[in-house]
Amino acid sequence: MRTVSALRARVRLRPMVDADVDVVLALDALVHPTVWSPDFMRSQLGLPDSRTNLVADLDGVVVGHAALLVVADEGHVTSVAVAPENQRMGVGRLLLAALCGDARHRGLAAMTLEVRVSNVAAIALYRRFGFAPSGVRPGYYADNGEDALIMWIHDVGGPGFKARLDGAAGSG
Repeated sequence: MRTVSALRARVRLRPMVDADVDVVLALDALVHPTVWSPDFMRSQLGLPDSRTNLVADLDGVVVGHAALLVVADEGHVTSVAVAPENQRMGVGRLLLAALCGDARHRGLAAMTLEVRVSNVAAIALYRRFGFAPSGVRPGYYADNGEDALIMWIHDVGGPGFKARLDGAAGSG
């Protein structure tokens, strides 16, 4: 099994640009039942004060992306997606660590997200960073009516979060 530190040497996280949109949407089509429109995705790229959109480039190929929406002093993780053949290698962990680091850099107080209740792997990843369940949105996903688990972190600016972030983003 590859370690995150070895992967980190090969993965370059960078801001998403317009030229990435079609590749990102194709990747999303592999992992999500529904995808955002190209126009919506492009509209998100021009809002750096309230959005962070990253791609993970592995050896010159985009293999994942992640997005954070900033509202007041909170960050909402709107997407973390990794190509199926690159899942469970640590790409999602690197992307989520970057979003969490961005939230700290922005001085946010909290972060939240929704995740399908059936997505056990994603829930485990989010827990590793300190996201805790706080409720359920019944029937949240329009494609199949699946519930969404709501998860929060309320100490983004604190030392406990920094320690969890360092540990979660590490090689273990």
